[in-house]
Amino acid sequence: MTALPAFCDVVAASARLKGRAHRTPVLTSRYFNQQSGMELFFKAENFQRVGAFKFRGATNAIMALPEETRRKGIVAFSSGNHAQAIACAARDAGVSAVVVMPEDAPTMKLAATRGYGAEVVTYDRYTADREEIAARLVAERGGTLLPSFNHPDIIAGQGTAALELLEETGPLDALFVPVGGGGLVSGCALVAHEIAPDCAVIGVEPAAGDDARQSLAAGHIVKIPAPRTIADGAQTTSVGSLTFALMQQYLRGIVTVDDASLVATMRQIAERMKILVEPTGCLAPAAALAAAPEWQGRRVGVILSGGNVDITRFSALVG
Repeated sequence: MTALPAFCDVVAASARLKGRAHRTPVLTSRYFNQQSGMELFFKAENFQRVGAFKFRGATNAIMALPEETRRKGIVAFSSGNHAQAIACAARDAGVSAVVVMPEDAPTMKLAATRGYGAEVVTYDRYTADREEIAARLVAERGGTLLPSFNHPDIIAGQGTAALELLEETGPLDALFVPVGGGGLVSGCALVAHEIAPDCAVIGVEPAAGDDARQSLAAGHIVKIPAPRTIADGAQTTSVGSLTFALMQQYLRGIVTVDDASLVATMRQIAERMKILVEPTGCLAPAAALAAAPEWQGRRVGVILSGGNVDITRFSALVG
């Protein structure tokens, strides 16, 4: 297994991202504070470049490659946000990228990935294996495979979101973070353990796809069929070996949120905070609000992981 990233790798990632990634705002809401009885801090990664936290990991991983390796191109697989992030980061670095994406990925994510200049290869997420397709492309064309979560430089890059949050807020009592493959939550947990060790980091999965929760309970990685949920950024079938190891070490636990709660939270955030957050990005706030009785009077961080939802889809969901 590749060595796990350490806190120093997150610090190095932060330096690489300076001037390339946005330092996204930390938002507060009197309405949500009053409703929940908590003091909530929302790290708004929907304002990150490409509209999601994934740009952090993609940029860090590409910039960490030796220049000669980088020039040979990048291969990736993703349901959408990592795809856009790789495409944009590769364009910034002046290298080519080919991305394997499910054919039912949101139209805007497919269009954006192509718009950033990447070649898109589509597949059926319910019958085909994206990792096999990506491996075949590397064998046929060359280039470096950068997976969406199970890579030390990807994890370190994603962890910079928590680094920025905690630098701005100071220590928190809890931090709720979405879980797909685990890159964001493991990076955030690594950071919190180092600079805010009393902060309970809680991962949040869609109820239809709780492979990470099952894995932590079983003590080994559990693989599930592709989950059917509106949280398309968390439709992973298993976590990675690196992300799982970090989650085992540093997570307080994992909770789940159903699709109905995601829709309700999307609506509330749009109405009260006047911002657009995609379903996956609502995993953490939905879980934090549901857990309000446990965290009364406490300082709680929430990662809004992205805002890439087609406006027609958003309108259909929230009515």
